Amino acid sequence: MNMTLDSPIAWAMALLGALCVGLSKTGFTGISLISVLLFADLFGAKDSVGLVLPLLIIADLTVYPAFRRHGSWRPVFKLLFPTLLGLAIGYYVLGQIDDHQARRGIGLSVLLMVAVQSLRLTHPVQFDRLADSRPFGIAAGFVGGLATMMANAAGPVIQLFLLSRRIPKMELIGISARFFLLINLLKVPLTAKLDLITPQTLWINLGKRIVQHIPQRWFERLVIGFALIAGSRLCFF
Repeated sequence: MNMTLDSPIAWAMALLGALCVGLSKTGFTGISLISVLLFADLFGAKDSVGLVLPLLIIADLTVYPAFRRHGSWRPVFKLLFPTLLGLAIGYYVLGQIDDHQARRGIGLSVLLMVAVQSLRLTHPVQFDRLADSRPFGIAAGFVGGLATMMANAAGPVIQLFLLSRRIPKMELIGISARFFLLINLLKVPLTAKLDLITPQTLWINLGKRIVQHIPQRWFERLVIGFALIAGSRLCFF
């Protein structure tokens, strides 16, 4: 397991990944896909899952107090059962596959998130009709649980589910903060049991939470384009 950052480019990629984690917690969840891809390239697909988790929890612990007045736990509990089912399946699969297979799994997870976001942008009427159905909520919870266990990549699908419920922005961030704080804490013993969280991974957890104001529409297209290319690379090359 190579967990070293031995070049300025590697350090720059790691810091950019940490920046993307911070930004994703302030409402720009699509940018979390960039951090998933960067860390998978830097540290290996499976190792990156455990490496990034403590960084995500630190971000969650920072964001939750700031937004605890917004939203509630009720939507979180509605998603909990299908999410736990997705977590369980993701845990089993992650324990059975090697790094090459995990790399493809992460790539497929990212491409799935890109496809869902693209559907919302290109076919908003059809997406809204689909999102209003009860099965969509169950599917969102399950896919979110599977994607977060396999790749720490559940942010976009959970945000899209909340957006489909016409939840205001501040409340959406508050609900997301609750959801991911709870789910990421539940993932700790699972990733530790898979030896993906170790003293070495904890030592390398470096980064800063940086908040910037970026035009949402431009940013979404940038994230989708980058993730599409990088996700295809992880899957097929």
